[in-house]
Amino acid sequence: MHRVFRLRSPWWLATVASLAVTAHAQDAGTTKHDPQQALSPVVVTATRLAQDPYDVAASTDAVKAMPDDQLNVNLSQYLDAIPGVLARDRQNYAQDEQISIRGFGARAPFGIRGVRLYTDGIPATMPDGQGQVSHFNLDSAERVEVLRGPFSALYGNASGGVIQLFTADGTSPPQVRLGLAGGSDGTLRAEANARGVQGPFDYNVDFTHFQTDGYRDHSRAKRESGNAKLNWQLDPNRKLTLVVNTLNLPEAQDPQGLTPQQYAEDPRQAATPAEPYNTRKSVSQQQGGLIYDDQIDDANALRVMGYYGQRSVLQYLSIPPFAQASPLSSGAVVDLGNTYGGADVRWTWEGQLAGRPFQLAAGLTYDNQRQRRRGYNNFVGTTLGVRGALRRDEEDRVYDLDQYAQATWTVSDAWTLMAGVRHNRVDFDSRDHYITATNPDDSGRVRYTATTPVAGVMFRASPKVHFYADYGKGFETPTFSELAYRSDGVSGLNLGLRPATTHSAEAGVKLRPSATVRADIAVFRADSKHELAVDTNVGGRSTYQNIDRARRQGLEASLQARPLPWLTFTGAYTYLDATYRSAFLTCVSAGCAVPDTLVAAGARIPGVPRSDLYLGVRMGRDTGWQFQASASHLDKVPVDDLNTTYAPAYTLFNLGAGYVLQESHWRTHLFARIDNAFDRTYVGSVRVNDGNGRYFEPGPGRTWLLGVDLRWEP
Repeated sequence: MHRVFRLRSPWWLATVASLAVTAHAQDAGTTKHDPQQALSPVVVTATRLAQDPYDVAASTDAVKAMPDDQLNVNLSQYLDAIPGVLARDRQNYAQDEQISIRGFGARAPFGIRGVRLYTDGIPATMPDGQGQVSHFNLDSAERVEVLRGPFSALYGNASGGVIQLFTADGTSPPQVRLGLAGGSDGTLRAEANARGVQGPFDYNVDFTHFQTDGYRDHSRAKRESGNAKLNWQLDPNRKLTLVVNTLNLPEAQDPQGLTPQQYAEDPRQAATPAEPYNTRKSVSQQQGGLIYDDQIDDANALRVMGYYGQRSVLQYLSIPPFAQASPLSSGAVVDLGNTYGGADVRWTWEGQLAGRPFQLAAGLTYDNQRQRRRGYNNFVGTTLGVRGALRRDEEDRVYDLDQYAQATWTVSDAWTLMAGVRHNRVDFDSRDHYITATNPDDSGRVRYTATTPVAGVMFRASPKVHFYADYGKGFETPTFSELAYRSDGVSGLNLGLRPATTHSAEAGVKLRPSATVRADIAVFRADSKHELAVDTNVGGRSTYQNIDRARRQGLEASLQARPLPWLTFTGAYTYLDATYRSAFLTCVSAGCAVPDTLVAAGARIPGVPRSDLYLGVRMGRDTGWQFQASASHLDKVPVDDLNTTYAPAYTLFNLGAGYVLQESHWRTHLFARIDNAFDRTYVGSVRVNDGNGRYFEPGPGRTWLLGVDLRWEP
């Protein structure tokens, strides 16, 4: 993996090295710091036990939610400062955000794949590996946690990384918050939140309305979400938590991607078919979860979580009528009715092994999704963009039944060992209810199983410097969308697809030279077999194949420093070399039914930039003036397997200012932001291997936002 160290920004290595020297130098004495200057303490639950990430032998970060100085609608705004994570706002609310971790998930044409998602411990990723974050309510959130590297495999199928959102608990004294923000392109966000404590109960209830006309033509959207978290402290050792979430996204317009030529002509235009077919998507989702925590005694604890939800999706695509002429076509209107639910039971024990601290967590998880999938023509006669004749009707079920265990053993003051294993079983079952003389029964089923062990070690060289290394195995099944079509022209599920398996390793150093400085650096490598890639493109549908070998390797570095109580610097850098290690044949254009184009070994995996840099600064105290500035740079991104087309590299600058006034019971925060301050034209996200060559989803030019946040406490 020698290419990992050919960095264009070697100053990051010099920075971290100098911090390590400083840390050792400070071991000889003590340094006093203003408590208000020290960085806020961080706690993560990546190991299923609340721990300081400094003591976790894995790459993990937590970002505190800051809902009152930005739009606070897209999760991507919280992930910029975390290395290894690429979160891209599509400016297309019909397709959700595009999120990948260390290159896993980059292939997703819609939704999120290859990355496990949770909100308050409830999966936002279905058992097949398909997930979404549109229902994440950021206004009520406390923090976002991100886990990268081998230990992600302990969360099951498609866990190339893990992102978890946690809703804040109720506060004492109680608090009522009202927020309003508006800006460019008809953007408006209104929010109401109430949180408090009443005896053994505490609550956090939020409702958020968001709407936008969109930066591009045909990109109007409206989204309303509600979130409630209710805690009941049954006694000092037992707690019951209820989490209820709702989402309504009515007819979000889809401007689709642009070809490079269209992007050069006018990045604000919609794709040519978008308006004639009125491409759009509607989503309605409601879910609830109940969590029971029992601290049985000083050593034993039990956690039981159950959840249930429903999600309906209606989407109109732009596949032309002639492409739906085949009797095997499933049409171009997607009507999905989902019910899903599951449970997780976990026991934890904390005690001693051979006289040293030992922690053990073991559990059983079950997740079940039932989906009624119907497809219709998107035309009636000569009228386009309407629901026509039924072309598909099937009932799909996927469920997992997994067992896991993980342990942490502090064998000495300097050494800690971590290990875990998960046994995964994922079952797919499809029942076809649309059977005709020319469209045979497409029912089928398949089961995937895998055992994924992982182990790590941490060495505390000093209180200021910790080294760690991990190694493990992970796996990722195809999603139902990728199993849906066969490449040989025969109807039925593509049951020949195999799950991708990955062997990954990482090594890193975590530095805490003082209470005001944190720095982390890690090198990693992940080798995958049976990576999924596009096989054919026919009739607006993509089929998939397994590629023998792929590799993702690179380096991550992050820095957070608070030299003064009112001044904070943040930086994150990622170098990532993601390539296919085996040659294969693929299709590169719509209508291709037989792969005929060679992708050479060494080709870059599309959707993955080689380098990604973020720098940010915040100035201000709890009251008075506050200022923010940030810069981000993204390297060019290949958008197809052949690497013939790239989204250009770009650098963006964002500015913000606000004023906080505290008077009696009221806290008033007025703020303003300018994003993309120099009005750079850039590709905000990409559609990997789009069969029509419409790869580019342009990001907005210079935009402004004004807002006010009001908080009342008795």
